[in-house]
Amino acid sequence: MFKGAYTALITPFNRSGEVHYERLRKLVEFQVANGVDGLVPVGTTGESPTLDHDEHIEVIRVTVEAAAGRLKVLAGTGANSTAEALDLTRRAKEVGADGTLQVTPYYNKPTQAGLIQHFTAVADIGLPVVLYNVPGRTSCEIAVPTIAELAKHPNIVGVKEASGSADRVSRILSVCDITVLSGDDALTLPMMSVGAAGVISVASNVAPRAVADLVHAAAAGRWDEARRLHFQYYRLFTDIFIETNPIPIKAAAELIGLVPAHYRLPLCEISPANLEKLRATLQECGLLPAPTT
Repeated sequence: MFKGAYTALITPFNRSGEVHYERLRKLVEFQVANGVDGLVPVGTTGESPTLDHDEHIEVIRVTVEAAAGRLKVLAGTGANSTAEALDLTRRAKEVGADGTLQVTPYYNKPTQAGLIQHFTAVADIGLPVVLYNVPGRTSCEIAVPTIAELAKHPNIVGVKEASGSADRVSRILSVCDITVLSGDDALTLPMMSVGAAGVISVASNVAPRAVADLVHAAAAGRWDEARRLHFQYYRLFTDIFIETNPIPIKAAAELIGLVPAHYRLPLCEISPANLEKLRATLQECGLLPAPTT
């Protein structure tokens, strides 16, 4: 159901910190024009922890409306409270999301039995669920046997694997039939080589065509083309994480003239040194003109 190149969409703010919905529509059009398969609003990259519930749902609604059926919308509606995740997921379903990305509950560190109950309760709402395994942020891993158990639920259709381990893809696919999406841009190619079906990408905020072409080439077995794109954009794939995501990718979006880089505390502007490093990376990848001498 969810395969290909999905962009973990940034949430644009104005200088006062309010969500700028017209800029959000501009971002959606940029993604449509550059061939991605879907969008993931209000995930980690969308700064979901700093949005209140009404803003959260409005970002999803505007994204769905702007996409107008041209792209699938996999809405981030996870939480470390099951009641909160249920509320957000129901509301996302009401505004037309095609599915929900469900992060592993963070901070309270549930057991695997608790994870099964949590994700099952969300899946019972009826919206297709993609699990989101990102232990580096949540301090809670979804064990492979737990994914296999959850995959038996008809509404649990995928897993975003952001553990940093390509080996996990092989382990998951060896025990269940579920769609795996890379959660790390730099691991998209190696993960797809062992069966992942695509990526939920941060880099595609600024390089959607490149990420889409890489994923589509790999899916079609054009490995030489996919490998060329991987190495061409590898520095971008790594340097967009030189500071906490989404600080660098928002800075990159501003550098290429897409939207201004505004954040909500506790996230703040990128350091001057890292901004210059990011500028050089964008120039190297052909996303920003090189300086003239």
